[in-house]
Amino acid sequence: MPVPTLHDPDRRGFASDNYAGVHPEALAAIAAANGGHEIAYGEDAYTARLREVIRTHFGAAAQTFPVFNGTGANVVGLTSMLPRWGAVIAASTAHINTDEAGAPERVMGLKLLTVPTPDGKLTPELVDREAYGWGDEHRAQPLAVSITQTTELGTLYTPAEIRAIADLAHSHGMALHLDGARLWNAAAALDVPFGAFTTDAGVDVLSLGGTKNGLLGAEAVVVLDPSHADGLVYLRKLTMQLASKMRFASAQLLSLFDDDLGLRSARHANAMTRRLRTALEAGLADGSLAGLAFSQPSPANAIFATLPTAVADRIRERVRFYDWDRSRGEVRWMTAWDTTPEDVDNFVAVIGEELRR
Repeated sequence: MPVPTLHDPDRRGFASDNYAGVHPEALAAIAAANGGHEIAYGEDAYTARLREVIRTHFGAAAQTFPVFNGTGANVVGLTSMLPRWGAVIAASTAHINTDEAGAPERVMGLKLLTVPTPDGKLTPELVDREAYGWGDEHRAQPLAVSITQTTELGTLYTPAEIRAIADLAHSHGMALHLDGARLWNAAAALDVPFGAFTTDAGVDVLSLGGTKNGLLGAEAVVVLDPSHADGLVYLRKLTMQLASKMRFASAQLLSLFDDDLGLRSARHANAMTRRLRTALEAGLADGSLAGLAFSQPSPANAIFATLPTAVADRIRERVRFYDWDRSRGEVRWMTAWDTTPEDVDNFVAVIGEELRR
């Protein structure tokens, strides 16, 4: 009996790139890895190949640990970097602070030291606000910095900006973690190799995202400097992130590197955001979209904008998206690997119709 399709495959919104389905090439990779027997828990040919591929992009010292999801990658990676008394400096908007249900703090007992930022990006000066108190037994010890690329506000670090943060962190004996849930979108926007804004820029441990770029529950912790990640192989198991049939996660991650699927998908998502923003900017210029304003730049696949909440609510009845800060009328619109030009053009028309009502 065929399995019924319960959704409308032609209905796509702008709420999250997590809404998109699995890319057909990733599904093909899963199918290709199926059949026969492979050794469980990562001793399979696909995971071995993934380790080799990761080293070609991130350096010969890189160690790769596939996990199920981004929260798991962040918790496992950060925990491996810190002793029990360690603390992590992060932007107040960081996903580890706002969207992981307190997992780093509640599950593993890490302390987050958060700093407000106007654009989701840390700077050496902002890090310095919490980078103090070493040796003070009354204060959680700042021993790591975590940044997100691209940030939760859709903004982008340059390699030089990451290097500046890494240099400051390392000068204080702290390690640098990078939450790369949308690393592919960042690489596409920067148009540089992965290593240029990770390994070469001083990142020590990386959460390598895949789910937001067309995979089915496949992420990885990539240790770029093994001296900054102790016991990760054990932590992955005790945090319930060790997959028995790891070949299927590894095969998916490999598919992103094969024939540049990950970059192709990210470039398309970024291009759809440019199309959306360009059309909206044209409407602002000619006065047809009065009431709309942008609150952040849009270098990758996210647009942050403000508009009257009543208008946003009417638009959302027709095309789904999320409020970001309802008190300010700020919303977030995201594109994905499967967003089409027609989706964008229809959304622009809906926004215009509701703003003019």
